[in-house]
Amino acid sequence: MIRSRLTLITIVISFLVIRCSNTQKPVNGEAKFTPEDEEVFTQVQQQTFQYFWEGAEPNSGMARERIHVDNVYPEKDQSVVTTGGSGFGVMALLVGIHRGFITRDQGREQLDRIVHFLQTADRFHGAWPHWFYGETGKVKPFGRKDNGGDLVETSFLLQGLLCARQFFKNGDSAEQVLSKRIDTLWQEVEFDWYRHGENVLYWHWSPTYNWEMNFPVHGYNECMIMYILAAASPTHGVPPEVYHEGWAQNGQIVSHCPIMGYSLQLYHQGDSPYGGPLFWAHYSWLGLDPHGLKDRYADYWEENKNQTLINYAWCVKNPKYFNGYGPDSWGLTASYSIHGYDAHAPGKNTDLGVISPTAALSSFPYTPQQSMQAMRHWYNDEKDKLWGPYGFYDAFSQTANWYPQRYLAIDQGPIVVMMENYRSGLLWKLFMSCPEIKTGLKKLGFTSPHFK
Repeated sequence: MIRSRLTLITIVISFLVIRCSNTQKPVNGEAKFTPEDEEVFTQVQQQTFQYFWEGAEPNSGMARERIHVDNVYPEKDQSVVTTGGSGFGVMALLVGIHRGFITRDQGREQLDRIVHFLQTADRFHGAWPHWFYGETGKVKPFGRKDNGGDLVETSFLLQGLLCARQFFKNGDSAEQVLSKRIDTLWQEVEFDWYRHGENVLYWHWSPTYNWEMNFPVHGYNECMIMYILAAASPTHGVPPEVYHEGWAQNGQIVSHCPIMGYSLQLYHQGDSPYGGPLFWAHYSWLGLDPHGLKDRYADYWEENKNQTLINYAWCVKNPKYFNGYGPDSWGLTASYSIHGYDAHAPGKNTDLGVISPTAALSSFPYTPQQSMQAMRHWYNDEKDKLWGPYGFYDAFSQTANWYPQRYLAIDQGPIVVMMENYRSGLLWKLFMSCPEIKTGLKKLGFTSPHFK
């Protein structure tokens, strides 16, 4: 019996040594951009912004779920708009104003249209659904039982709306009215309802199927912003136990293991030792500033940066020998894929040979040098295959010779926003200026330079 136990221990230790073995880190110095690089940077940001301006659904002003340049829509969903993607689009509109892509009045008028739509569209205990029909505001089911409130998508939307509230709150009378209307929408979201009486937040609720989707949200993944907003809500807030017991699972979220020369501090859902799809380092962090943000579980700047560097290192090493991978073409995240849609990530079963430009471009704050190298290559050398009316197309595979001329809102939005956060920190400053957010973060035990 003792020998059997020792043998088992030896096997486990050997596995962990192999699993956690280090390789050489790539250099991550300060990015040095040429004037030509700066010109391309602005061109990419401005062209991608057009998805949320020229490409917006005209009745609602919201972001279309998808835009296909070939005009082929198998689901006849060209007018379907997305809640989370529209939150990213709201932030993109603020970038557009800030950069002079549109005027301040143009941006405010578009946001007025969006807010009016959201005031009259279907809601479920204050939360919006994943998808709407843009012409009517009626829910389009995301799945058979997913025809009600989606608290994760709602949180992505609120992150953008709160940035807009802060942007306009001290403006002229029309801007102040807009800011107050946004504040009302925010206060009407019943985060406490989505506890379902437990110390966890549930992703969905349906007026038809109630809680049958049965998706309590645990970390770590893209959903952290939902818990921050729930703690911060001035009208439907949740106690700290919901975060610590639900999201962090009483500390089980912590999982230290070096991978490819970098260390992730948190357990990434799906048992992903190399980190999940790279949008996990983007969606919750478009407004929530990870710089110096820490709690008892992690340093979130280090977590996001290291997840990005692991993603980069995997693509450079290219253990599955896909064509085109390397320092100038990298980035695995959820996007269109050769056979539909997939959550691409480093790993034997999750790397499918599909590069998604949003992964590298939305990572400029974490990997400016590596992100610029990829952007420069795609723009200068692959533009004829990868570039369209709203910037780089959603995804491609050189191995499969697959270059679809299609876009998704949830992939284009983070590009505009995170490129701006790298440039000026605009959205981080706006979101972190919300007094409720500071209160909520402190309630959960976070520290941040923004508290000073």
